[in-house]
Amino acid sequence: MSTELPASEYDGRIERVRTKLAETDADAAGWFGATSIGYLTGFHHIQTERPAMLAVTQDTVAIVVPRLERERVAENDRIERVDTYFDYPQGRPIETIAEMLNELGAKTVVADGEGAPGVMGYEGPSLTEYVDVTAQSWVDRMRWEKSDAEIDLVRESARWGNLAHRYLAEETEPGTHPATVSQRASLRASRAMLDTLGDQYVPTVRGDGPAYAGFISGPQTRLPHGHTANRRLGRGDVLITGAAANVDGYFSELERTMFVGEVSDEDEHYFEVMLEAQTIAIEEMGPGVELATVDDVVWSYFEEQGVTDLAQHHVGHNIGMGAHEPPYIDREWGTHCEERDGRDEADAVMQPGHVYTIEPGIYTDDAGYRHSDTVAVTEDGTELLTYFPRGLEENVIR
Repeated sequence: MSTELPASEYDGRIERVRTKLAETDADAAGWFGATSIGYLTGFHHIQTERPAMLAVTQDTVAIVVPRLERERVAENDRIERVDTYFDYPQGRPIETIAEMLNELGAKTVVADGEGAPGVMGYEGPSLTEYVDVTAQSWVDRMRWEKSDAEIDLVRESARWGNLAHRYLAEETEPGTHPATVSQRASLRASRAMLDTLGDQYVPTVRGDGPAYAGFISGPQTRLPHGHTANRRLGRGDVLITGAAANVDGYFSELERTMFVGEVSDEDEHYFEVMLEAQTIAIEEMGPGVELATVDDVVWSYFEEQGVTDLAQHHVGHNIGMGAHEPPYIDREWGTHCEERDGRDEADAVMQPGHVYTIEPGIYTDDAGYRHSDTVAVTEDGTELLTYFPRGLEENVIR
């Protein structure tokens, strides 16, 4: 059981970006994105209108943060230099970043953006007004293939997501409200997770509890990203559930199509079509398999069943620190790779360490039908990380 990345993971990541930096003419590499900063250093923060930037040179790991993050970032011994400004707009964050880079001897920088993103109303100047900046997306690409330690965290997330989902099914019955059912199930799972893991569990940011489960219901399920409706459940309702847990910033995804009390013939038909499509996708996966092929075999099955007009999205996506990460299981992924600079043939195929959601769905005028499971690609095949039952009988709430 693993709930926290070892320090060696972060050390290795910094060395990888230093190796990439040495292949350029730049003096430093930089990141404004909170996820990238957390990935490289383990310092997780909430990205607001107050910019932060991590800079890596061959000698130093340095960061600029707003004053309110100073104490938190000081606890991170991987970051050797911390500069702060008071707040935005009065603190001049980009100028502070430029001053730090100048003191590091960095006249040229490869960064994940020309300046801080426009989050929560931020409208500061570009870093290019002070330093020569060129673009890089090194961390985004590094996150495609997970290490064994990262997959352990996703596996642990799936374990607690499964428990949260079981509690969700237990709490659901006709007459209950989706919002309160979700709250009760999430609370029960979070309590169990915290009681079991104790001080092994280290939250990455404040906010929701460590485990979550919820669903959309009835007509909202015909929308792939429907909202939780303000309506109580009735017999015959279709649900599309979702459950996950945050383990050191890593997530899994578990979704099920469920039915309250009874299943119509139409519901059963579309459920079985969806389930077979997901099974086909999972069986097609493996190291060296073209991502486009997995989506294509599902589409061919939908054509055989005459339901292509009911499909609204591709088969799935990579997952880890982000809910959606590339690469994507999409019929055009290979073409996309060919058209992107810096991509090679290996980027178009599944690799060991990729972790995918497998979630082909179909959506009628009345309801949607979608399971999602999290599957890791291994050296010799795949590993199904989520394990709540997939069959129809197990997904009817009596």
